Amino acid sequence: MASGTDGRPKNVAIIMDGNGRWAQKRGLPRTVGHHRGVDRAREIIRVAPDLGIETLTLFAFSTENWRRPAYEVSVLMTLFRRYIRREAAELDMEGVQVRFIGRREGLPRDLQNLMHELEARTKDNTRLILQLALNYGARTEMTEGVKKIARAVAAGEIDPEKIGEETISEALWTGGVPDPDLVIRTSGEMRISNFLLWQIAYAELAFVDECWPDFDGALLEKILGSFAGRERRFGALKAIGLG
Repeated sequence: MASGTDGRPKNVAIIMDGNGRWAQKRGLPRTVGHHRGVDRAREIIRVAPDLGIETLTLFAFSTENWRRPAYEVSVLMTLFRRYIRREAAELDMEGVQVRFIGRREGLPRDLQNLMHELEARTKDNTRLILQLALNYGARTEMTEGVKKIARAVAAGEIDPEKIGEETISEALWTGGVPDPDLVIRTSGEMRISNFLLWQIAYAELAFVDECWPDFDGALLEKILGSFAGRERRFGALKAIGLG
């Protein structure tokens, strides 16, 4: 993890929460909130590089979200398809490298194909790494990572005595991507909800009252500025000047 020269985080993860509640407060169907949430994600992705963010991870759909009403899940899947089709060219033109993290099995086959195509199209872009967590759960991710390492041990590819934190990090869906410096959650909820449990061991946390459809670039910039004033010691003592 590393911060920019101005102390702002380079790697940010956001739990985009509150779409349904935003709509219900306005007497609108929950699905309207999801539509507005997609628009908001588009804005944040666009402004992120200008704010010094190099890696942005957005929690779009969790493994637990399948418990929602079937109609709402169907709308979300349609929104994901539409987003990829509409935004692929612009994301590529803007230098965004898109990675999807999560369990692809269980997602509609045509959506899986679109995800693969977008990843392949943008794989060489470097202006921003965008990780979209879709059908994602951290415990599932870690379970799959352990299985991957176990298979490598069984095949004689890894000495179990040499397994370290780096081995585990590389086995996760986020392998090769820097860990977040900062995690933001919208809608006033103050929990992590099974998101990047391994990767955020030393991340700073920010909880904001605004629901995701009301979260804009100005608020993101304000949070990044607040982050710059925090002292991150990673378990060490505060440096004491000697004179």
